[in-house]
Amino acid sequence: MVACTRYCADVVPAVHDGSRLIIDDSWTAKAEQIVAAHPDLVIASVPYHEKALTEILKSGARFLGLAPKTLDDIYGDIATIAGAVAATERGEQVIAAVQQHIAGVRERTAGISKLRVFCEEWGKPIIASQTWVRELIEAAGGEFVGIPGGQISPEDIFQQDPEIIIASWCGAGDRVPLQKIIADRGWQQTSAARNGRVFCIRDEFLNTPAPTLLQGLGALAFAIHPERFPRTQGIRRITEVRSSTVVKSKV
Repeated sequence: MVACTRYCADVVPAVHDGSRLIIDDSWTAKAEQIVAAHPDLVIASVPYHEKALTEILKSGARFLGLAPKTLDDIYGDIATIAGAVAATERGEQVIAAVQQHIAGVRERTAGISKLRVFCEEWGKPIIASQTWVRELIEAAGGEFVGIPGGQISPEDIFQQDPEIIIASWCGAGDRVPLQKIIADRGWQQTSAARNGRVFCIRDEFLNTPAPTLLQGLGALAFAIHPERFPRTQGIRRITEVRSSTVVKSKV
């Protein structure tokens, strides 16, 4: 690998060792940056911007564009990438390991009460997380509130009264302003806010369609069933809400 984006480096810090160029992503790609890296293959995934796609194509390199929605799509994309770089066997191993890990979490939550979970990938407008996140929430013992990838109003969420609220905004890392969104949306009286179960999970752990989703699954499992799963990295929470006053702590 000769180059990657800063989001790749956030997910896998080992690639950010100075031996690879850090270039713009599929939303802001520039042909000259890609050409400077002399790649044989460019791999990109959602979200895309039309102008950025044009820049990628202008570079003249072979281009593999991915747009997964489900876990099965992600498994297929891993196999496709593995095939493109002549590492089919390694791809199969990665897929099997991810599937086995998710199945293990699902087994540990089988037969226990499902808690209502709202998870969003964007805040203005409010957009629910993608289908693969819904699948991970279900594996972790939750019931997904809303339509994956769909826009939803604060009022609709309030009416559905989620027991757990999770924000994982694209590109925001772990910097989602939990206090502000609960206050601004009038969610202080939701079950999640009243019971101190409002969380931020790092964007890279839930919105990156790759094996790093297992870190997101660990964070989800702890948020939903802390009595069964240990605390993990990449998750922050509000522990108490009193009317418009919010107290926070990190976990």
